[in-house]
Amino acid sequence: MKLNLIKFGTVKSTNDIAIKIIRSKKSNAGIIISDNQTKGRGTMGKQWISLNGNLFASIFFQLKKNMPKPEEFSLINPLIIKKVLNKYSRIDIKIKWPNDLLIKSRKVCGILQELIKIDKKNFLIIGIGINTINSPNNKKFKSISLLECSDKMINNYEILTNLKKNYELSNWRHWKYKYKNL
Repeated sequence: MKLNLIKFGTVKSTNDIAIKIIRSKKSNAGIIISDNQTKGRGTMGKQWISLNGNLFASIFFQLKKNMPKPEEFSLINPLIIKKVLNKYSRIDIKIKWPNDLLIKSRKVCGILQELIKIDKKNFLIIGIGINTINSPNNKKFKSISLLECSDKMINNYEILTNLKKNYELSNWRHWKYKYKNL
């Protein structure tokens, strides 16, 4: 699967842009990335606080028969993203199932998975918000940035490239085996 990179300066929500692109039938698979996100969404209608400098992306693609079911992706996505972020953090990253990655019990990444159906085809959208450089000050939960836990240079484009590669070249059976054996 080939994911086309679609870049924006400012959007309300990268997931919303992915939905518009799918509905317009301009692309079946891609990654939306934005420098700024003004109304990022989290699960259950929560807001995702999007501070400048952090990584905001939505990966979308049509689900094929050889791919896992949407509910299995909710288990696979955190594993793929954790694998990519582990290269940067000197502190162990934990998964708070099904949609958060934590470092030292503080949120570093949120994942919003949405499924839409267009013309009898199912599309999966995986919204990813990573506190790469800045961590929001939120009263509801504690957050942390990847930069605070790393002795490496944090490069959003490099992280995005690694995410893209992991989704494009993924052996889905490998990930299914991995989450079933946790």
